[in-house]
Amino acid sequence: MKISLITATYNSAETLRDTMQSVLNQTFKDLDYIIVDGGSKDATMDIVKEFEPLFEGRLRWVSEPDRGIYDAMNKGVKMAQGDIVGILNSDDFFASEKVLETVNDTFTKNPTIDGVYADVRYVDWNDTGKTVRMFSGKDFTREKLNWGKMPPHPLGR
Repeated sequence: MKISLITATYNSAETLRDTMQSVLNQTFKDLDYIIVDGGSKDATMDIVKEFEPLFEGRLRWVSEPDRGIYDAMNKGVKMAQGDIVGILNSDDFFASEKVLETVNDTFTKNPTIDGVYADVRYVDWNDTGKTVRMFSGKDFTREKLNWGKMPPHPLGR
């Protein structure tokens, strides 16, 4: 299965390098990486272009004004070519090199599932090895959606 991974950006030069490096470090390589930039005015696109050859044709991007992060994510979904679609925010990174491999294995072994989620670990801005808050999804159930509860998802800074 191919995974399409979307990163929405806007003036994300301070954090995007770590995000892109964590994607590049993934052991799973059947990847369609999409960056949707809202017309950044900082060095965000310079970083995207710097990393582009390292992805060996697996990175596509667009940089144009949008109506916010959800508009950018939806643009990415429309561009997606994978069997699985995921989102990694521009100030986030994967905690392990095997995250996408695990996602692929989960969908392959369980063809009836529609989605997966994981815990979110918030780390210290200056020391990413130090957890400052943990958002666990172990108690989440589908029924909780009816009450406005959501599975863990990262928030932008």
